[in-house]
Amino acid sequence: MDYQDCVDILEKLHGHVPEPLREVRQANVPRLLEALGHPERGLRGMLVVGTNGKGSTCAFAVSAATAGGARVGTMPSPHLQEHRERIRVDGVPVARAEYAAAFAEVWQAVERHALPVMATGLYAATAAVHFRRAGVPLAVAEASIGGNRAAARELGLDIKVVTGIGLDHTRLLGGSLAAITRAKVTAVRDGDHVVLGRLAPEADNAARQVLDERDQLTVWRMDREIHYTARTVADDRTPTVVVDVTTPRAVHHGLPCPLPGAHQHHNLAVAVAAVDAMAERGHLRTPDGEHLRTRLAATRWPGRLELVPEARLDKWTGRVLLDGATNPQGVAAVAPEILRHARADGRADRPPVLVFSSFGGKDIPGMLAPLPSHWPVVFTRTGSHECSDPSAMRSLVASAGRGPCLTSPDTRAALRQAGELAGPGGLIVVTGSLRLVGESRTELGLPPA
Repeated sequence: MDYQDCVDILEKLHGHVPEPLREVRQANVPRLLEALGHPERGLRGMLVVGTNGKGSTCAFAVSAATAGGARVGTMPSPHLQEHRERIRVDGVPVARAEYAAAFAEVWQAVERHALPVMATGLYAATAAVHFRRAGVPLAVAEASIGGNRAAARELGLDIKVVTGIGLDHTRLLGGSLAAITRAKVTAVRDGDHVVLGRLAPEADNAARQVLDERDQLTVWRMDREIHYTARTVADDRTPTVVVDVTTPRAVHHGLPCPLPGAHQHHNLAVAVAAVDAMAERGHLRTPDGEHLRTRLAATRWPGRLELVPEARLDKWTGRVLLDGATNPQGVAAVAPEILRHARADGRADRPPVLVFSSFGGKDIPGMLAPLPSHWPVVFTRTGSHECSDPSAMRSLVASAGRGPCLTSPDTRAALRQAGELAGPGGLIVVTGSLRLVGESRTELGLPPA
């Protein structure tokens, strides 16, 4: 089995699965891990759930954990360009051959024991097998949509992190903050150490109800046991923002936050608290302050307010800003940074052009509301079977007075259409879907990262 064989199998599994069959396949994940000799039993670490900020929180957590000398395996979800991005060691995606070797071991067990699973189950099992092969003892795993039904929950990681809760994936998780909170926080098991990010009152109440049903928990909550302050410091060149984080275990001063946006200060604080929780449980050494600052300063997370300053699409050159916000609260969080880049463009005659795609069932008008209504939008379709029809997306917002709104058949064509609208040296903003961001990175010639 080579890497392309793995990709072909996974792409087939991403199709629609009826709910009864989905439940069976989810129940097979523990059985598959047993058939593989329980590769997860050699792992300790954290599972991150929430609506927004999971990927960035994991990226910060990996930086902080490696500052303590640990080797860290990561399981981001979803990938941007290649499936192998979902298995990383110390932040670096595994090679194709390494991915194929671990996947082949898992797939043989699936076929030998007749244990069909969802794609998320294959991702989790493959990661666990690779970490066993590579001798990686510490894992930072990201749940997919939910928490209670996330395949990564079966890895038994005893630090549970909740970044925040918002209204998203309501068809699967429920139509209220309380229902979505319960779907995510029920990933917590007896004896876990729980780190809660800042939650709205309704979500906070629901989380408390779930946690009250668990035994022997340790719970650290933002603005209670965890506190952070962002402040600006001046150096020889330009002012920079640093974050001071206080947890029950330690006080961390002057932590750099290289990922743009004020929302990342919260994600950094949650990640540092989670790493302190791992140190509290003996999973790693407490990072030295200087090493911690150095590692955090090097944190990168592609596709989240990622600026390509000298982008080229055929004859067009300009700037492309990529952000994978997938719901209204996500776009609202990154909108100030998008507007800052637009102001830097300094061209009143040609505003930035949005390239937009999203999954079905999303609040499209709500996602676009934080951005200026006069910016042109090119709606397009990605390669995902869950992608909304471009014409349908356009009709949802054109009647509300947004415009001009155009459609394009795929990401490649949409980027070029946007370049024509933006003009030479203009700004294209790609948002609404991580799949769209990944396809755009490929079109721009950026390697998987």
